[in-house]
Amino acid sequence: MRKVTLTKESTKGILENLLKRSPNQYGTFEASVAEILARVKNGGDAELFACTREFDRAEITAETVRVTEAEIQEAYTQVDEALVDVIRKALVNIRSFHEKQRQNSWFTSETNGTMLGQKITPLARVGVYVPGGKAVYPSSVLMNVVPAKVAGVEQIVMTTPPGKDGKVNPATLVAANEAGVDVIYKAGGAQAIAALAYGTESIPKVDKIVGPGNIFVALAKKAVYGHVSIDSIAGPSEILVLADETANPRYVAADLLSQAEHDELASAILITTSRELADAVDLEVKGFTEKLSRKEIIEKSLDNFGYILIAETMDEAIAAANEIASEHMEIVTANPFEVMMKVKNAGAIFIGEYSSEPLGDYFAGPNHILPTNGTAKFFSPLSVDDFVKKSSIIYYSREALKKIHKDIEQFAASEQLTAHANSIAVRFEGEEEQEES
Repeated sequence: MRKVTLTKESTKGILENLLKRSPNQYGTFEASVAEILARVKNGGDAELFACTREFDRAEITAETVRVTEAEIQEAYTQVDEALVDVIRKALVNIRSFHEKQRQNSWFTSETNGTMLGQKITPLARVGVYVPGGKAVYPSSVLMNVVPAKVAGVEQIVMTTPPGKDGKVNPATLVAANEAGVDVIYKAGGAQAIAALAYGTESIPKVDKIVGPGNIFVALAKKAVYGHVSIDSIAGPSEILVLADETANPRYVAADLLSQAEHDELASAILITTSRELADAVDLEVKGFTEKLSRKEIIEKSLDNFGYILIAETMDEAIAAANEIASEHMEIVTANPFEVMMKVKNAGAIFIGEYSSEPLGDYFAGPNHILPTNGTAKFFSPLSVDDFVKKSSIIYYSREALKKIHKDIEQFAASEQLTAHANSIAVRFEGEEEQEES
């Protein structure tokens, strides 16, 4: 990992380097994605199955595209019972956390004849995309599905790419069944996003698409935004550790590597006020990397996007962390709660040396689908709010409107919108003359 003295210039340089990983930088793939989207939009099932044959090497038909109950039950026989038990335990924590986010409709009535409010309505149908192949993450199934279930979404549709044998990863099926997915389809890549966004003969159009995927999936979601809603354009994983001299270098190194192993574009950053800790963490990182199974991915990730930044003061370290706005932030300092109060930009904040990032990935309860590439400055983790829509409620009695109708008419007239003014005035026409006489 590169050791860098923290300055405004070095922070700016790191930010520029990290932003190279954004899906917005991958314009060379956009034409290919657009072609796939157009094929499925215009050709429906026929093109969906053709793309599946072309990209996933699987023969899928209208009769086999939907996962059957028998396939789900078979999956249970192929997944370790201990893992099923862990999935169920994690579900309890994830559901409990998200239930606290649920909002209710509200209304306020006044004695002057007005009533205002907000009506909360769940989305009717949501599509959850789940990657296949080497990227099999049952935990992401839980994190995408549970907030939608808690929100009260009527139907949750899941798509995931099949293997060459036409089957879906059994752990994915078990997680989906335990979380409460209504229907699962064998479709992956940009073609699955197209099917969810536009609908085909077999797969219904949804209102929103959520879930991670490769660059083709990310660009497809970006392209269909507007036809449907999406959660976000997810970038590669990130971790930033804020630490002082009290931190355990072995723990810090292990936590940095927990994200570096995701892929070659993942980012792992340590910001510390202790040069001794920086040196110790660097040694531990090298030692761990030699023993870990994804050594090659980790090394490329750290070579390109791994940093150890040495700050003069903790306030300087916090300022840099806020500027980077990492997806995951760990605070391992003598006073972590005090530091946490100064953190403004982070997807998820882990406090203390026993709150390592994988705790949030799998089990604690908060959602692990988080803003990346600096978007934690203005985006939030996936939540129940992402699966509802809000309607404003406005009621005025005749008496209430009469008291303020002149104000509205004046406002409309100032914008030269005479039809707006007339829409109010027509309700009281002739009354002014009557009152004067």
